[in-house]
Amino acid sequence: MRDVQEAAKRVLILEDDYGLRTSLRLFLEQEGYAVGEADDAEIALDLAAAEPFDVMLVDLMLGGIDGFTFIRSVRPRTTAPIIVISARDGSKDVVAALEAGADDYVRKPFDVAEVRARIKAALRRPDYPLAPTSGGYTPIGGVVLDSTDGPLVFDPAAATLRRGPVDLHLTSTEFKLLLALATSPGRVMTRENLVNQMWPEGHHGDVRVVDVHVSRLRNKVDNDPVTGGVISTVRGLGYRLDPR
Repeated sequence: MRDVQEAAKRVLILEDDYGLRTSLRLFLEQEGYAVGEADDAEIALDLAAAEPFDVMLVDLMLGGIDGFTFIRSVRPRTTAPIIVISARDGSKDVVAALEAGADDYVRKPFDVAEVRARIKAALRRPDYPLAPTSGGYTPIGGVVLDSTDGPLVFDPAAATLRRGPVDLHLTSTEFKLLLALATSPGRVMTRENLVNQMWPEGHHGDVRVVDVHVSRLRNKVDNDPVTGGVISTVRGLGYRLDPR
């Protein structure tokens, strides 16, 4: 029996290939998802503005507004995971899509089972708080990442990041990345380790996509270019979270 909460999840498909869009819709509806669909980015933007979606599947090559522009336009309005599904499989296209605000990338042709796994992975949220430690954790309510201005508090149980009274919206992938780093403050995490935690269902692309997500996350958690921030690059190894 499908989980009731999972069955209520809403998926938006932006794809101008009628046959592919219909096949995806029918498959996802059989899986228990509620599906909205559009063959045009402007229609998809209207749908996203009218009702919340839990995840979006976006093609890049569209007539009119392309997928890159759609992602950049919709990302400020939602934290829903955006999964690109495209025949454009060059590394530059993957990086450009991630920099625009996408969370994951599936190459065409694909197996619908892979799409299902990517959706489930994108929607997954840990349902437990981090244990308090001496590495910057507060006794209740989250992790103080930066006490110098704000403070900057990450609450894994509530899936929130807040600087003072201001909420800093995290995408699904950014949340998983920050959770992986915050679980082991002061410890170097390799790209491979981070990939495994960000995509537990498996990731078949270049591990350097982590660099793109770290850059986006830094724009939210690091606000002082002079003193540096809480996410450190360890050259040749990976990244480390240094609460301060």
